[in-house]
Amino acid sequence: MHYYLVPRKKPNLLSLIIPCYNEEEVLDYLKQRLRETIPKLNVNTEIILVNDGSSDRTILGLMEWAKEDKQVRVISLARNFGHQIAVTAGMDHARGDAVVIMDADLQDPPEVILEMIERYKEGYDVVYGQRLARSGESFFKKITAWAFYRLMKILVHKDLPLDSGDFRLISRRCLDALNGLRENHRFLRGMNAWIGFPQIPVYYNRDPRVAGETKYPLQKMLKLAMNAAVSFSPLPLRFSLGLGIVVALIGFCVGIYALYRAFQHFILQMPIVYNPGWATIVTLICLIGGSILISIGILGEYVARIFEESKGRPLYVIEFMEGGVKKDNQGITSRSRGKKSS
Repeated sequence: MHYYLVPRKKPNLLSLIIPCYNEEEVLDYLKQRLRETIPKLNVNTEIILVNDGSSDRTILGLMEWAKEDKQVRVISLARNFGHQIAVTAGMDHARGDAVVIMDADLQDPPEVILEMIERYKEGYDVVYGQRLARSGESFFKKITAWAFYRLMKILVHKDLPLDSGDFRLISRRCLDALNGLRENHRFLRGMNAWIGFPQIPVYYNRDPRVAGETKYPLQKMLKLAMNAAVSFSPLPLRFSLGLGIVVALIGFCVGIYALYRAFQHFILQMPIVYNPGWATIVTLICLIGGSILISIGILGEYVARIFEESKGRPLYVIEFMEGGVKKDNQGITSRSRGKKSS
């Protein structure tokens, strides 16, 4: 796609949004790496660390970091709301002209942000990291990730980039558009593709985790794929319709075959083994019943999402914040450093 680009200056303020869930072992590495990288950006920077209901000592490490560094702001969610919601909380409270979303595990090198800023200056509103290689991961993890991104491109959006996660730079105008999308079941990569705006990749090799364990095992990847497919695409519904048509055709063919065998047995008096009715009835019941159950299950996923959206609940609940001023948004702050929110 060709874009009309308007060059611009570096952002006056860059917001780094880093969701953290049980990243106690990673924080020292992350802190050191950012202290080495941020001065090279030559941009005023704020670091928004979102504690996503960690059960280890992550929040204590984040609070110590905030006390040491005035650039750091901490948002602690009241429980584990999930990666996509944690990122959304950071996006809601970002004050920068541009934001960068990155994970705490340093698999996505912060040094790539330098190139992202250069593409931002060219006029691009979304600069996403696209992986060329994935170091330190098993063959099973690599093949499932490969299949995941290609399936999502079919189900979610034709412009969804392959082999790219949430590691990206987003301009303020694009961020404002994203913050206007408040659905509960969120797939931020798909939402970025849906809103449009000039987008371009930067390529890099993904590093292994510096410490700890992956927070996206196969179970969570499948859940994310389900959310993305059902929230963004009508294809599962169309699949149930297509399956119903195929099953109906199979049933029709089985019925024709049963009539043919009955004609051979009763009219032509051919010496064939004929069990009247039983096989045909059982086959048709299984096929039709199975197709109905599959269709109801897929419809149930959509009804469940309508039910969730109809509640109008906030996307997240903030336990407290350290640094900065709370913005008006669709999350709820239960307390801020010991003071009740109004």
